[in-house]
Amino acid sequence: MKHAEERSPLERAAPLRVPGQSLTDELDDVVYDHVLSPLFLAVSMALLAVLEWWRYVSDAKPSPWVFTAAAVATFLYAVFKVRRTRRRIRLLKLGRDGERVVAQYLEWFRTSGFFVFHDVPSGDANLDHVLIGPRGVFSIETKTLSKPRRGDCKVSVVNGVVLANGRKLDRDPLVQAKAQAGWLRSFLTGSRFDVSVWPVVLFPGWFVSPFDSKGVGAWVLEPKALNKFIENEPERYTREQVQAMASALSSYIRMQNEK
Repeated sequence: MKHAEERSPLERAAPLRVPGQSLTDELDDVVYDHVLSPLFLAVSMALLAVLEWWRYVSDAKPSPWVFTAAAVATFLYAVFKVRRTRRRIRLLKLGRDGERVVAQYLEWFRTSGFFVFHDVPSGDANLDHVLIGPRGVFSIETKTLSKPRRGDCKVSVVNGVVLANGRKLDRDPLVQAKAQAGWLRSFLTGSRFDVSVWPVVLFPGWFVSPFDSKGVGAWVLEPKALNKFIENEPERYTREQVQAMASALSSYIRMQNEK
């Protein structure tokens, strides 16, 4: 699907600003303007100086054709890298904004006695979001997909396979969500909490057709439907148990941040 034929699923729910965003933006600008740019200029001038000294010592004649060919090759390589990277940058930004939108929605669960965690490291991967509360422990994977300019924007689950407008995704989010839930359960079990973790996949901005979630072993939802699903769950854990599990996960995250 071409970029011109796509639109963001977050048009009506753009993420709010996050704590420290102004400082983060300023930090990025400072690093680029006052670190990367001067370093690039210094390295370029150093290379030119080395070249001139080589010509001076060796009494070599100018070779415009050689350097012109090198410049053309470098330019073509840069164009190739930029064009190839643009799509990756766009997808990364879309994924980041989708996680922010979901994270801001999940913050409301704190009023129901839940602890909310975001971007929990799990080895080589990460859990986008985790909810720990009296009605259960939930590992949440956010999938932010571009929407077509026109027509349906529907996610369905058929025979255990997630389809977006009838097309299979490049990576199976159910496999990913279940693996993350398994990691979280193993962590909590290792911390002496015998709990079950329910995997959830959220698609911001898409309509999700109903399906047999028990048979699939996971929820696939639009974010605003999550509250209703959790409200239908019975209370499983006391306030003390919830706090103890949240404390264990908080300690783990802090340890990972210190590495």
